[in-house]
Amino acid sequence: MEIIDTHAHLNFTAFAKDYKQVLEKCRSLGIAVINVGTNYPTSQKAVEMAETENNVYAAIGLHALNIGQSEPSADIGELKDCLERDFDYALYEKLGRSKKAVAIGEAGLDYYYKPKTKTKFEVFKNQQLGILKKQTDLACELDLPVIFHVRMAHEDLIEFLEKEKNSGKDIRGVIHCFTGTLNQAKAYLDLGLYIGLNGIIFKIDLNEVILNLPKDRIVFETDCPYLAPPGISGRNEPSNIEFVIERAARIRKEQAAEVKRYSTENAKKLFSIM
Repeated sequence: MEIIDTHAHLNFTAFAKDYKQVLEKCRSLGIAVINVGTNYPTSQKAVEMAETENNVYAAIGLHALNIGQSEPSADIGELKDCLERDFDYALYEKLGRSKKAVAIGEAGLDYYYKPKTKTKFEVFKNQQLGILKKQTDLACELDLPVIFHVRMAHEDLIEFLEKEKNSGKDIRGVIHCFTGTLNQAKAYLDLGLYIGLNGIIFKIDLNEVILNLPKDRIVFETDCPYLAPPGISGRNEPSNIEFVIERAARIRKEQAAEVKRYSTENAKKLFSIM
């Protein structure tokens, strides 16, 4: 394998009809894929795909935006939209013990749709933090890294991780789709985390961050079917990771082949992929 797409959603319904063809294309290009769950049904699907396909791995977790009042159901039309009242530790633990499960996530904090009143926001935030802690606890139990989703909440995530570290927890992982500042990136690096880069680097100016990231902490992802690079019509796919790598290489004034080499080594190390 030449490249690892460390964050894809081929387990979503956008790929329901042709994911096998997409994976065949990935194999022909030397691309391995980590399919990332956002709730129980998509996590279950990710594990099922990983256990039946070569060069496919799974991450299992509950996304902050999938916390809600309905119960999980594997029969819903849009798997990604299924809401769960809480993180069912036992159910996810069983998924996480699959030999092809390489991470917990995506889990984290998302304040994009936050309530307007201070009181409601505190309830909203504390619910997300509580569910995040259950997932980081599971990651520590299973000795797996965490794929962190964070939007408009970097300082709270950094504070949470620092508290966990000070309490003796060894939380490994990656900040998926990094959109923060250089100082925030440095804080994550100080916590031992990796930084995930994807098509968002074509949409917002992250050049200073990308230029200053150490070689041994960069991984690449597509977040497909989302965040397609410029010029790509329709859904994003793992094969488009090449565009992200090439863009980052130009910013860092490095050869794309070298960036591909060390980022793949980083992904293999972080996710324990041989």
